[in-house]
Amino acid sequence: MFLDTKELMDQEIYLQLYRIVDADVDKRYVPAYFFKICRRSDGVELGDCDLRIGHNINTEFGGNIGYTIHELYRGHYYAGKACLMLFELARKHGLDTLIITCDPDNIASRKTCEYCGANLLEIVDVPQWHPMYKDGKRKTCRYEIRL
Repeated sequence: MFLDTKELMDQEIYLQLYRIVDADVDKRYVPAYFFKICRRSDGVELGDCDLRIGHNINTEFGGNIGYTIHELYRGHYYAGKACLMLFELARKHGLDTLIITCDPDNIASRKTCEYCGANLLEIVDVPQWHPMYKDGKRKTCRYEIRL
């Protein structure tokens, strides 16, 4: 099910796999890869990203991709560059679309979605059953990437 990820790099960054998680039907989780985003020149960890393989009701609100960049390294499009690499991995899994979600007030994340060529589908209410709701999130932007 899980594929080799050693080629996930560009001239500036690489993605270092640190965990894979199998699907959990009871929790509505699809299989997922988890990566550290690292700078090629010195190996410094810049942030994290993940790719969730497949679509279900949970990914409609939580998305297929997640990312965070450590505060010191923000403003260099590292999250967007990592997403572009994750798109390649998603294609290898046969996916033709991905959903990326973010808080409507998170301007940096919305810019990352735009950098990647994502289209804003809608801003939706997070349902009470979703783990994001339990974390205090009430609305989310749903962006779509056509691979």
